[in-house]
Amino acid sequence: MRVVAEDMEQPAQKASKKAPKKGSLWRELPIMVAVALLLALLIKTFIVQAFYIPSGSMENTLLINDQVLVNKLVYRVRDIERGDVVVFAGVDSWKGEAEFEEPSNPVTGALRWVGSVFGLVPGERDFIKRVIGLPGDKVKCCDAKGRLTVNGVPLVEDYLYPGDKPSEIPFEITVPQGRLWVMGDHRFVSSDSRFHQRDPGGGAIPQEQVIGRAFVIVWPFSHATTLPIPDTFSQPALRAAEIVGSEAPLVLGLAGAVPLMHWRRRRLRRRA
Repeated sequence: MRVVAEDMEQPAQKASKKAPKKGSLWRELPIMVAVALLLALLIKTFIVQAFYIPSGSMENTLLINDQVLVNKLVYRVRDIERGDVVVFAGVDSWKGEAEFEEPSNPVTGALRWVGSVFGLVPGERDFIKRVIGLPGDKVKCCDAKGRLTVNGVPLVEDYLYPGDKPSEIPFEITVPQGRLWVMGDHRFVSSDSRFHQRDPGGGAIPQEQVIGRAFVIVWPFSHATTLPIPDTFSQPALRAAEIVGSEAPLVLGLAGAVPLMHWRRRRLRRRA
């Protein structure tokens, strides 16, 4: 009988050992939240960051209150390309296109920071625009047909907001080295490179200020889609102009080397 009693007590003892201590979940919850925020901060800093769209400067590609994901690693494996939609930090005298109230207390400020980590609130000094011109490009608006041109090649800008012209402001610029010419898709309300031509760089932004490439809209679900480069930036003429502009010294050098080597061989044959 003693053995049976001992056997009956053992399950109860095991059950009591497995039962969680009261209040342990509440002690672990702050740690779980802290770890989640730390992981979110690491991902935001090095890999992908969510951004909230506060203005209509990129309509109808991006609408107010859209949330996009920005790839922060892509430009470590490839160069920035014309047509990319990029997020960049505020530069020079650029001002935000939407007004934000300053946090009234530290708690509100902390909540705003957490919201910016998850892309739930906009960054006050972050901008999102489309890359039109790369370093060395000649960007002009407009040609005889009212089109924006890059290196003399007209762009068919199907992504513009309905009814917008390529630019209400005429301009012509050669993009300085290390900078980008950026414009919004809703040209009529976008305070982009055109409005900062008196700034350093003539309105073109420093490449090092680019945070990453916006590649997908994740919210709202009804507007979720990818953000590919428009076909107009794949024109062969643009690629040819890029080669002529950036690799002309190499091409000319090779072209000059061929007849020089031919002349040298003929001369050696004559001596032989």
